[in-house]
Amino acid sequence: MSNSFIMWSLAVAPWLTLFFMKKEEVKRWMPVAMFAVVLATMIGDIGIRLGVWATREPTYPFSQMLPLFYGVMPVLTIWTFKFTHGRFGLYMITNTILDIFFNFFLLAYFLPSRGIVDFNMSPFSALLVTLLHAAVIYGYQMWQDDVLLKTESRTKYNLQPAATKPFRDKSKNDERD
Repeated sequence: MSNSFIMWSLAVAPWLTLFFMKKEEVKRWMPVAMFAVVLATMIGDIGIRLGVWATREPTYPFSQMLPLFYGVMPVLTIWTFKFTHGRFGLYMITNTILDIFFNFFLLAYFLPSRGIVDFNMSPFSALLVTLLHAAVIYGYQMWQDDVLLKTESRTKYNLQPAATKPFRDKSKNDERD
């Protein structure tokens, strides 16, 4: 199997799993997934500049960024939030398991053995970075939930134009006079 095929599979195949999720759920978790991608891209760019890793076999058009940042990462973020939202402990345990696989197998062993990437960081250090990344995106989602709740509470009042107000009963007005 060619390296390009592997990298394109990591970029495209995960998105196909979203067909098994309700449309509303995908829309609900997409903002945090996009935030995770932006944050991972920034972390990846910093890592490239500092020489922590280097892509030896880039996949067009991704250049130095690994395609899994745009395939596996957002989709796993969506699935993880679907099953663990509101339970921070379970979320961090799930992320720890996924990050151990990502750092110890994918980044430290599989991708370097295929000649795709040079990884010059200890998997334990990378695990700390990815766990911090997970905590930050969880905080972002909590902030989003707070913003959404405030928006819903502002719009929950049943405001109607004056034309829809009921007419006063004239018989009650006559009794007062």
